[in-house]
Amino acid sequence: MTSEQDAPPLAQLERRLGYEFRDRGLFERAVTHRSWAHEQVGPGEEERARALHNEALEFLGDSVLGLVVAEHLFRGHHDLTEGDLSRMKHQLVSTQTLAEVSSRLGIGGFIRLGHGEEKTGGRNKQTLLADSFEALLGAIYLDGGFKAATDFVLRALEDQLGEATPESAAAADYKTMLQERVQAACRVTPTYELISTEGPPHDRTFHVEVRWNEMTVKGTGTTIKAAEMESARRALEHLEAEAAGEAP
Repeated sequence: MTSEQDAPPLAQLERRLGYEFRDRGLFERAVTHRSWAHEQVGPGEEERARALHNEALEFLGDSVLGLVVAEHLFRGHHDLTEGDLSRMKHQLVSTQTLAEVSSRLGIGGFIRLGHGEEKTGGRNKQTLLADSFEALLGAIYLDGGFKAATDFVLRALEDQLGEATPESAAAADYKTMLQERVQAACRVTPTYELISTEGPPHDRTFHVEVRWNEMTVKGTGTTIKAAEMESARRALEHLEAEAAGEAP
């Protein structure tokens, strides 16, 4: 029997994914970054490059992932509100979660990257790792159908799905939700600054301010991270009130 070390690279990845592809071309496309594809074509051959890289598969995988996770949460948490389910789903499909899973599976080592992306550490970039996971999921869906895609997601995210709670999702999600909302509306990223600290070393209170454009919102907490989360939560409340015409 061939060992993983002796197996062809993509066969090694299949073992890690727990899925064997029938369409090898589809599999190769799923692990091909646009930087590699553009190095293989000449000037003006954008359409040919798009046919080589995995961004369309990433788009598909993102939708499949959202459906699989949403169905799993719906079936397992009948008692939760839509808001709780949404926050848990958001945490489970976030770039951070997918990058962690992708890193554990070792996906980065199998991606075909262009020379420039390779030199800048592309294999370890969170966004690239998360995108690659989604592209592979999209390819599994096309190659094996929805059941194969579902089985892969539930297997790959087993620990994260088991640990997901409304409380953990809310705590992890405020900053992400705020960043996505502000970036979509203003094309800027919120920044956080520690503005003061009170109390003795064993019982401190931290004051943090989140800022973007002319907006500033303060939050407090017993850790800097907790204060950042609180400032993000308050900022989201302000934006919701503003959208409803209730902000002062």
